[in-house]
Amino acid sequence: MKDKKSLTRIARNKEGAIYIDPTRKQHGRAAYLCLDIDCLKKAKKSKGLERSFKCSVSLEIYEELAKQLEVVL
Repeated sequence: MKDKKSLTRIARNKEGAIYIDPTRKQHGRAAYLCLDIDCLKKAKKSKGLERSFKCSVSLEIYEELAKQLEVVL
C-alpha cells in the first residue's frame, strides 16, 4: 500500500479511451499505479487494469501508457 499522492492515475473515459490523468480530475473510472514501468508490467501480467476497468486492454494501450510514463518520469 502506498500513499495515493505518490501514485499516477490511469483513467478510462465514456468513449473507452485509457490514458494517464496527471491532473487527477478527469471524469471516468480510474486505477492507480506507481510511477514505474515495472508496476505497469506487473499490471499487464496480472490483468489488473482489465479488472479495474471491466474491459479488455489491448497491447497498444499498454505500449502507449509506457510511453506516457516515460514522459512523466
